[in-house]
Amino acid sequence: MIGRVLRRLWDGIPLPLRNWLLALASFVILLVMWEVLPSTGAINVFFTSSPSRIVLAAQWLFQHGLWNDILVSLGEFMLGMVLAILLGIFVGFMIGWYGTLRAIVEPYVNMLNATPRVALFPLLILWLGIGIESKIAAVFLGAFFPIVISVMKGVKTVDPELIKCARSFGAKDRQVFTTLTLPACLPFIISGLQIGVGRGLVGVVIGEMLAAQAGVGHMMAQASATFQTDKVFVGLVLLTGFGFVLTEIIKQIEKRFDSWRI
Repeated sequence: MIGRVLRRLWDGIPLPLRNWLLALASFVILLVMWEVLPSTGAINVFFTSSPSRIVLAAQWLFQHGLWNDILVSLGEFMLGMVLAILLGIFVGFMIGWYGTLRAIVEPYVNMLNATPRVALFPLLILWLGIGIESKIAAVFLGAFFPIVISVMKGVKTVDPELIKCARSFGAKDRQVFTTLTLPACLPFIISGLQIGVGRGLVGVVIGEMLAAQAGVGHMMAQASATFQTDKVFVGLVLLTGFGFVLTEIIKQIEKRFDSWRI
């Protein structure tokens, strides 16, 4: 009887809220297991920490300058991402629209996209030093190429017959771009941004771990070198949460422009 009542109540909940509740429940269960298992000796708290220890470490870090590290990392990431988005979308449209330019540039784009960013970072340090510039460059290189490739692929998917039809009715380049090319490329732009966010975060963290004087990655590197697992997890939680929030923002932007697609 109780089971039927609960089933009816569950079925009456809207599907989006139901999915949200399932995700929340799984997250709570995971946290509880993570907190309990170290106390039973099933896992070693020295290597895995625990939610309560991470919270205490976060409190200590925020009292001793973590805000400055967050602001440094955030500034490096945002500057690098803005540059990558602006230039990536522009370059992607150019090499996707002009076949001759694509034939010249695309091999270099694919080659640099396949190059590990870590291999490029020693050069960035030599060219730009250990200041904020090298980290901005690392974020830019991480996000730029996925955006360029995604936008280029999006332009290439536009039906040539639609473009011919639009031009036959007197549409100019600007009208073709705003009414056909840009709407068709929107899903590809969103996909490029989602990949670029992850690659950009990797760039800023690696840059700060290898050569930096501040930042979340720098804090994590110092904590790891001194076997302070709790502090390492604090940095990991911050980066994961930041990446999750940005991804959700991009999803909301995508939903906002759903009706604009072709």
